[in-house]
Amino acid sequence: MTPNTLRLLQMNDVRLVGRLTRDPEVRYTSRGQAVCRLDIAVNRRYKDGAGEWREEATFVPITVWREAAERCRERLKKGSAVYVEGRLRSSTWETKDGQKRSGIEVEAYRLQFLTKAAAEEGSESPDAGDGEPSAVREPAGVAGEPPAPAGGGENEIPF
Repeated sequence: MTPNTLRLLQMNDVRLVGRLTRDPEVRYTSRGQAVCRLDIAVNRRYKDGAGEWREEATFVPITVWREAAERCRERLKKGSAVYVEGRLRSSTWETKDGQKRSGIEVEAYRLQFLTKAAAEEGSESPDAGDGEPSAVREPAGVAGEPPAPAGGGENEIPF
């Protein structure tokens, strides 16, 4: 394969369904861009060697940008179910005691709420319990796309 063919074959696409393990955390970059950190648990059920059903959870950090980040704060809480499409992103940081750390997170470009918002839960309207998911999508520019680097670490996530 040629280098150009290999470049075309590379893909970084993630799809997950899980539940929030804590309430969303929203912060702002130095330029005022909202960034939301979600932590979700994705469960897998399987039979072990003895034929017993087991369950294991994979915990995944998710980053959501801009208006979608604000909607996450308004509509999601610990236990909320979400569908996420995004890309893997590696990050490095230094702890308060000076140790270098690294990790992988999912930078969301599409997020769908699979449970009703807290404000809707008490609603008495006939269609309040229709179970229809609510999508968070940005029409011009993808919700999970970070702002373009503008000098001085704008692309760094403030967590």
